[in-house]
This record gives sequence, structure tokens and C-alpha cells, in this order.
Amino acid sequence: MAGLTILPQASRPINLTPSRKFKMPIQIKEDDGGKLLRVHVTGKLVVTDYEQFVPEFERLVRQYGKLRVLFDLIGFHGWTASALWADTKFAVHHFSDIDRLAVVGDKKWQEGMATFCKPFTKANVRYFEHTNAVGARRWLEDDYAK
Repeated sequence: MAGLTILPQASRPINLTPSRKFKMPIQIKEDDGGKLLRVHVTGKLVVTDYEQFVPEFERLVRQYGKLRVLFDLIGFHGWTASALWADTKFAVHHFSDIDRLAVVGDKKWQEGMATFCKPFTKANVRYFEHTNAVGARRWLEDDYAK
């Protein structure tokens, strides 16, 4: 089973440690009163990662409503076939739950992935090079006060 680290606003760590080292950890951190979610994935995603991630994401949507998400792909190497299917089901089910999605990466295919996911969400989606992660964060925080 993959590791899931959830860092709520008070940065209280909750670790679900991977049982095998090749499984991908997912780290989640809530910011800005829970309306901004930072998700960092590394390694190769397997279906059991979704079994941990999806309930946590759904809890946050119930608690805060629409979220703004910074999805950090640095160190991410893709999905297994079953995980890709789980990702597609997640996107369809949560079509309207994300307001803005900033995808941060360092590979050309990651930029393509940001474009590919646009039809699967109502979110405003933008790709940012890893060297501009601060810009991604600013874009997500823009107009909260409005």
C-alpha cells in the first residue's frame, strides 16, 4: 500500500507508510484555511494510492467546498493501467470540485498531461515549470479576497 502524508493547516503529519518501497507516496498539505491543497506525487502511481487519496480528497471537499489544487509532479513517473483507470474515474466524479488546478512539473509529458486533463474538469488548469512553482502558488491564491 502506498504512503499518504496529510499535512493539515497546523502541519500535523499523518503518515501511512508504504508497505513496499516501489509504491508511490502521495503527500497532501492544506493551506489557506483548507481551500488550497498541495499534492505532491512521486514514483509510479498504483490503484491502492487512490484508495487512500480519494477519501481524504472527498473529506476536504465536504469540509471546504471547491478546492484550488497545486499538483506537484516532480519525481512522478506515471501510473499502472489500473491506477490510470482510477484516476479517470476520480476526474469524472470530481469534475466540479476543483476551482483551479496548477500542475507543476519538469517534463514535457507532464505539460501535456495538464492539457489532456482539461476536458475532465471544470477547473481552470494551468501548467507551470518547476522553476516557477512560486508563480503557480500565486496564481492559485489570486483573488481569494474578491
